Amino acid sequence: MNKEQIELEKLNKKYDQLQKKYGAKELKSVYNGGCIQNPDICFVFMNPTGRNIASDPKWGGRRSPWIGTKNIWDLFYSVNLIDEELYYKIKSIKGADWTPKFADEVYNEVEKHKYFITNLGKCTQIDARPLPDSVFQEYLKLLEKEIEIIRPKVVILFGNQVSSMVLGKKISVSQTRKKQFIKNINNNEYKCYSVYYPIGNGRFNIDKSIEDIKWIINTEIR
Repeated sequence: MNKEQIELEKLNKKYDQLQKKYGAKELKSVYNGGCIQNPDICFVFMNPTGRNIASDPKWGGRRSPWIGTKNIWDLFYSVNLIDEELYYKIKSIKGADWTPKFADEVYNEVEKHKYFITNLGKCTQIDARPLPDSVFQEYLKLLEKEIEIIRPKVVILFGNQVSSMVLGKKISVSQTRKKQFIKNINNNEYKCYSVYYPIGNGRFNIDKSIEDIKWIINTEIR
């Protein structure tokens, strides 16, 4: 286990404590996953729901975002961050048929493409109910620590609420597309971008999310 893994494991214990306070009592926290050593991109979503089968206490594998779901992988495939064969395998199987081995296969692919997936809040809810800023505020310092541990080239924040919380100012994605923000964490600067949330009620904005992420990759990574 490398130093980044050790440091991230320490955070998981804190996430488990906050799950008891803010999450569904019958579900487990979902943490993060992917490349943990200088990834090109750190993707920050809102919070997990019970659709992620890794939140089931009986799940014996990794507890990473979007395990057992389909739609988010449309986004990653569209921006060339997951290979075609694996993408179609994800689309062809039922969520309940994901195994810990398959989850590892997917996240090995994420690591290979040099990105990291996390949520601002790790408190798993039964459904996609909105959480107040006060709950996300409890997680903000922990997310900043995650970013400090992995040291990504770029941080992509999904949606108005997550962007506003992380950047510490009122953000409207529609007004800030392709605009770079700088977040300072312990005297280190991280480039951040806000993009539309592409899942659930935000599904109709996925094309804009894809457009902006492609632009960010071409501008900042390549």
